[in-house]
Amino acid sequence: MDERVYKGDITKLRAPERVKMLDLERVVELCLEQIFITRVLDVGCGSGIFAEAFALRNLNVTGIDKNPRMVKASSDMVLNARFQEGTAEQLPFPDKSFDLVFLGHVLHESDDPLLVLQEANRIATSRIAVLEWPYREETAGPPLSHRLSHDTIKKYARNAGCISIKKTELDHMVLYRMQPRE
Repeated sequence: MDERVYKGDITKLRAPERVKMLDLERVVELCLEQIFITRVLDVGCGSGIFAEAFALRNLNVTGIDKNPRMVKASSDMVLNARFQEGTAEQLPFPDKSFDLVFLGHVLHESDDPLLVLQEANRIATSRIAVLEWPYREETAGPPLSHRLSHDTIKKYARNAGCISIKKTELDHMVLYRMQPRE
Protein backbone atom coordinates (compact mmCIF):
# COMPACT_ATOMS: atom_id res chain seq x y z
CA MET A 1 0.00 0.00 0.00
CA ASP A 2 1.24 3.46 -0.81
CA GLU A 3 -1.05 6.29 0.25
CA ARG A 4 -3.86 3.72 0.39
CA VAL A 5 -3.46 2.77 -3.28
CA TYR A 6 -2.75 -0.91 -3.81
CA LYS A 7 0.01 -1.42 -6.39
CA GLY A 8 -0.68 -5.07 -7.27
CA ASP A 9 -3.55 -6.95 -8.85
CA ILE A 10 -6.31 -6.64 -6.23
CA THR A 11 -8.47 -9.27 -7.94
CA LYS A 12 -5.87 -11.95 -7.15
CA LEU A 13 -6.18 -11.36 -3.41
CA ARG A 14 -8.68 -13.60 -1.55
CA ALA A 15 -9.38 -13.93 2.15
CA PRO A 16 -7.88 -15.44 4.21
CA GLU A 17 -4.88 -15.90 1.89
CA ARG A 18 -4.68 -12.13 1.34
CA VAL A 19 -3.42 -11.43 4.81
CA LYS A 20 -1.76 -14.57 6.13
CA MET A 21 -0.83 -13.20 9.52
CA LEU A 22 -4.21 -11.71 10.34
CA ASP A 23 -6.38 -13.87 12.53
CA LEU A 24 -9.37 -12.76 10.48
CA GLU A 25 -11.92 -15.16 11.93
CA ARG A 26 -10.96 -14.37 15.52
CA VAL A 27 -11.28 -10.62 14.89
CA VAL A 28 -14.75 -11.06 13.39
CA GLU A 29 -15.86 -13.38 16.21
CA LEU A 30 -14.74 -10.86 18.82
CA CYS A 31 -16.48 -8.01 17.00
CA LEU A 32 -19.76 -9.92 17.03
CA GLU A 33 -19.37 -11.50 20.48
CA GLN A 34 -22.28 -11.16 22.92
CA ILE A 35 -24.35 -8.73 20.88
CA PHE A 36 -27.03 -9.11 18.23
CA ILE A 37 -25.83 -7.59 14.96
CA THR A 38 -27.44 -7.40 11.54
CA ARG A 39 -25.93 -4.20 10.06
CA VAL A 40 -22.17 -3.60 9.75
CA LEU A 41 -20.25 -0.62 8.42
CA ASP A 42 -16.63 -1.33 7.40
CA VAL A 43 -14.86 2.05 7.43
CA GLY A 44 -11.72 2.12 5.31
CA CYS A 45 -12.79 -1.13 3.67
CA GLY A 46 -9.68 -1.40 1.49
CA SER A 47 -9.86 -4.46 -0.74
CA GLY A 48 -12.80 -5.91 1.21
CA ILE A 49 -11.17 -8.54 3.43
CA PHE A 50 -13.26 -7.78 6.52
CA ALA A 51 -16.40 -6.86 4.57
CA GLU A 52 -16.18 -10.29 2.98
CA ALA A 53 -15.81 -12.00 6.38
CA PHE A 54 -18.85 -10.16 7.77
CA ALA A 55 -20.91 -10.81 4.63
CA LEU A 56 -20.15 -14.55 4.83
CA ARG A 57 -22.05 -14.47 8.15
CA ASN A 58 -25.15 -13.21 6.31
CA LEU A 59 -24.86 -9.72 7.76
CA ASN A 60 -25.98 -6.60 5.93
CA VAL A 61 -22.59 -5.03 5.10
CA THR A 62 -21.78 -1.55 3.87
CA GLY A 63 -18.23 -0.42 3.19
CA ILE A 64 -16.76 3.01 2.78
CA ASP A 65 -13.30 4.10 1.63
CA LYS A 66 -11.82 7.40 0.50
CA ASN A 67 -10.01 5.70 -2.37
CA PRO A 68 -12.29 5.03 -5.38
CA ARG A 69 -10.05 2.15 -6.51
CA MET A 70 -10.59 0.41 -3.16
CA VAL A 71 -14.34 0.95 -3.43
CA LYS A 72 -14.28 -0.71 -6.86
CA ALA A 73 -12.05 -3.55 -5.64
CA SER A 74 -14.31 -4.20 -2.66
CA SER A 75 -17.41 -4.10 -4.84
CA ASP A 76 -15.86 -6.65 -7.17
CA MET A 77 -14.73 -8.83 -4.25
CA VAL A 78 -17.91 -8.86 -2.13
CA LEU A 79 -20.95 -8.91 -4.36
CA ASN A 80 -23.53 -9.08 -1.58
CA ALA A 81 -22.43 -5.83 0.12
CA ARG A 82 -22.68 -2.13 -0.72
CA PHE A 83 -19.62 0.10 -1.06
CA GLN A 84 -19.23 3.82 -1.55
CA GLU A 85 -16.69 6.60 -1.39
CA GLY A 86 -16.39 8.61 1.80
CA THR A 87 -14.18 9.48 4.73
CA ALA A 88 -14.08 8.28 8.30
CA GLU A 89 -14.23 11.89 9.53
CA GLN A 90 -17.59 12.55 7.86
CA LEU A 91 -19.64 9.37 7.56
CA PRO A 92 -22.59 9.96 5.21
CA PHE A 93 -25.14 8.01 7.24
CA PRO A 94 -27.92 8.98 9.65
CA ASP A 95 -27.54 8.54 13.41
CA LYS A 96 -27.68 4.95 14.70
CA SER A 97 -27.58 3.43 11.17
CA PHE A 98 -25.39 0.41 12.00
CA ASP A 99 -25.13 -2.10 14.83
CA LEU A 100 -21.36 -2.40 14.40
CA VAL A 101 -18.94 0.18 13.03
CA PHE A 102 -15.65 -1.54 12.19
CA LEU A 103 -12.62 0.74 11.90
CA GLY A 104 -9.77 -1.25 10.45
CA HIS A 105 -6.61 0.81 10.56
CA VAL A 106 -8.22 4.15 9.67
CA LEU A 107 -7.92 5.65 13.15
CA HIS A 108 -4.17 6.24 13.02
CA GLU A 109 -4.38 7.41 9.40
CA SER A 110 -6.69 10.26 10.31
CA ASP A 111 -5.55 13.74 11.23
CA ASP A 112 -8.40 13.78 13.76
CA PRO A 113 -8.91 10.37 15.46
CA LEU A 114 -11.33 11.93 17.95
CA LEU A 115 -13.60 13.08 15.11
CA VAL A 116 -13.47 9.59 13.58
CA LEU A 117 -14.60 8.03 16.87
CA GLN A 118 -17.28 10.69 17.34
CA GLU A 119 -18.68 9.86 13.91
CA ALA A 120 -18.53 6.12 14.66
CA ASN A 121 -20.28 6.76 17.99
CA ARG A 122 -22.97 8.78 16.20
CA ILE A 123 -23.92 6.00 13.80
CA ALA A 124 -23.27 2.85 15.91
CA THR A 125 -25.99 1.28 18.07
CA SER A 126 -24.14 -1.65 19.70
CA ARG A 127 -20.39 -1.65 19.10
CA ILE A 128 -17.42 0.17 17.61
CA ALA A 129 -14.37 -1.96 16.82
CA VAL A 130 -10.90 -0.54 16.19
CA LEU A 131 -8.17 -2.82 14.85
CA GLU A 132 -4.52 -1.84 15.14
CA TRP A 133 -1.58 -3.91 13.93
CA PRO A 134 2.14 -3.25 13.48
CA TYR A 135 3.78 -3.26 10.10
CA ARG A 136 4.87 -6.63 8.83
CA GLU A 137 5.55 -7.40 5.21
CA GLU A 138 2.90 -10.12 5.27
CA THR A 139 0.11 -7.88 6.61
CA ALA A 140 0.80 -4.54 4.95
CA GLY A 141 -0.31 -3.06 8.27
CA PRO A 142 0.77 0.33 9.57
CA PRO A 143 4.31 0.92 10.81
CA LEU A 144 4.64 0.25 14.53
CA SER A 145 5.46 3.93 15.07
CA HIS A 146 2.02 4.86 13.69
CA ARG A 147 0.12 2.50 15.94
CA LEU A 148 -1.89 4.34 18.58
CA SER A 149 -1.28 3.39 22.19
CA HIS A 150 -3.97 1.90 24.40
CA ASP A 151 -4.05 5.06 26.52
CA THR A 152 -4.46 7.27 23.46
CA ILE A 153 -7.29 5.17 22.03
CA LYS A 154 -8.96 5.01 25.46
CA LYS A 155 -8.76 8.82 25.78
CA TYR A 156 -10.24 9.37 22.31
CA ALA A 157 -12.98 6.80 22.96
CA ARG A 158 -14.01 8.43 26.24
CA ASN A 159 -13.95 11.92 24.68
CA ALA A 160 -16.05 10.63 21.78
CA GLY A 161 -18.70 9.45 24.24
CA CYS A 162 -18.06 5.70 24.31
CA ILE A 163 -19.26 4.06 27.51
CA SER A 164 -16.76 1.21 27.76
CA ILE A 165 -13.67 -0.07 25.98
CA LYS A 166 -12.20 -3.58 25.94
CA LYS A 167 -8.73 -4.33 24.64
CA THR A 168 -7.88 -7.77 23.24
CA GLU A 169 -4.30 -8.62 22.30
CA LEU A 170 -4.10 -11.02 19.37
CA ASP A 171 -1.01 -12.55 17.77
CA HIS A 172 -0.19 -9.64 15.50
CA MET A 173 -2.92 -7.12 16.31
CA VAL A 174 -4.80 -5.31 19.02
CA LEU A 175 -8.58 -5.15 18.84
CA TYR A 176 -10.51 -2.53 20.79
CA ARG A 177 -14.25 -3.01 21.28
CA MET A 178 -16.20 0.01 22.44
CA GLN A 179 -19.78 0.46 23.48
CA PRO A 180 -21.25 3.63 21.99
CA ARG A 181 -23.32 6.04 24.01
CA GLU A 182 -27.00 5.14 23.96
